[in-house]
Amino acid sequence: MWTQRLMWIAWPAFLMAGVLEMLVFALVDPHDLHWFGQPLALSRQGVYTLAFFVFWCVTAAAGALTTLLSLSPFEVNRCPVPHDERPQDCRKNGDACR
Repeated sequence: MWTQRLMWIAWPAFLMAGVLEMLVFALVDPHDLHWFGQPLALSRQGVYTLAFFVFWCVTAAAGALTTLLSLSPFEVNRCPVPHDERPQDCRKNGDACR
């Protein structure tokens, strides 16, 4: 289940990172970029690569937050320990652990 959710996050984020890469660098030349007033010491290909991974991480974080917020209360409050092995204090909110 978690592997499937991870792919729900990673694949669309990968695709959007590619789209963002094309949109941004259609308008911006990597050699024109500066960091704290100094030109970047990376090649164009290095800037493209770094920007792609930054875009991928940002869009993946947005997708992960969306996935987290879509969890039902049952999934969030579910006790991970099997019913017959649970400690006494595992009962959150009455019978939420059943």
